[in-house]
Amino acid sequence: MKKLLGSIGSRWMMIVGYGTLLAVVGFFAFRQVSPGNAATGKTRHYYIAADMVDWDYAPSGKNQITGEPFDDAANVFVGSAPNRIGRVYRKALYREYTDNTFTALKPIAPEWQHLGTLGPAIHAEVGDTIIVDFKNNTELPVSIHPHGVFYNKNAEGAPYNDGTGNADKGDDGVPPGTTYTYTWQVPERAGPGPGDGSSVLWMYHSHTDEVGDSYSGLVGPMMITARGKAKEDGSPADIDREFVTMFLVSDENQSPYLPENIKNHIKAPDAPPEGDEDFGESNLMHSINGYVFGNLPGLRMRVGERVRWYTIGMGTEVDLHTPHWHGQTLLMSGGQMGMRTDMVELLPGSMKILDMTPDNPGTWLFHCHVNDHILAGMLATFTVDPQSGAPSASAGGWGSPAAAAVNTTSDALYSFYCKITGRAHAS
Repeated sequence: MKKLLGSIGSRWMMIVGYGTLLAVVGFFAFRQVSPGNAATGKTRHYYIAADMVDWDYAPSGKNQITGEPFDDAANVFVGSAPNRIGRVYRKALYREYTDNTFTALKPIAPEWQHLGTLGPAIHAEVGDTIIVDFKNNTELPVSIHPHGVFYNKNAEGAPYNDGTGNADKGDDGVPPGTTYTYTWQVPERAGPGPGDGSSVLWMYHSHTDEVGDSYSGLVGPMMITARGKAKEDGSPADIDREFVTMFLVSDENQSPYLPENIKNHIKAPDAPPEGDEDFGESNLMHSINGYVFGNLPGLRMRVGERVRWYTIGMGTEVDLHTPHWHGQTLLMSGGQMGMRTDMVELLPGSMKILDMTPDNPGTWLFHCHVNDHILAGMLATFTVDPQSGAPSASAGGWGSPAAAAVNTTSDALYSFYCKITGRAHAS
């Protein structure tokens, strides 16, 4: 009898032991895929609308790389003519509001002025919950589809034959004039991996008409910081400054608003004939965050700062981009396990992260190294101020006083432009 009871007791102990082990394993497995950690995570609420905007790809009205008016080569893309749209296009852009009434735009902080056509920067920490109240102020159904984070089928933002019913379809294409709430969780697998730094980059974009929506402008960045390494706003605590740049040949020919742009800007008696190659070429805007020929503002930092660059590639087979920073070097993939470089390769849909500690003050060229893209204006500048004292003089980039130009810097940029375009250097 004692042996029998002992045997039964041993079996129960084994069952309890195995059950406890399974519970522990299941708990940690659940944490890897479950939506965050409600006990420690924050809920980060964003109010984002898709708005119709008349976007100027070159708001200064000139080539800020040369400091001169646009020449014939540049005017292929930005010039006004009876049968050309020019440099201003009707676009749909994500913009942030102060609350769910969507009556007041949230002011864009100086450090995020460079985002241009990109939507607002969404920050979160591993363990958080992201809620986006979204309003569609455009003329067509659009959505928000996130990369990287954890979402259910009713928050995916993409219509396709996925076997779901009507209850899970409201996110796929939000009708004009209506709102929808997207909820995304931030588990460990949405945050930095073993070879990453303290934060990683994801993007969000409309997926209702994925091609047309991306060319119309509905793309934005989302940065996720490792658990315990974030500031109050969710950004990485070990970084002083963040920049996000998207390299894209924005094909306005494939934007759903091309007919509207033709109606608003074409002055010729007849619209350009369908298939007109010159007209089609003029609508290929080789842009960085929606700016061309050095018009991108706000890329300013200081010697010794910890600067993180998030880069995005979008587009089609012509969108093989190679962003290159003059005058500095960077560590790719977060730094500790990264490769030292001053150039990175981008393909459509790719996202890369590079860390820079600038040590060389001045205004420097930042451009795609693909020759055809250089000629079409995929160029910008960034400025590194000295560690202390007065700001570095600028090469006259958009948003900087032209009177502060340093002759040696501007001459160097101008010489570079003349070299790659074959243009004679004016004395």
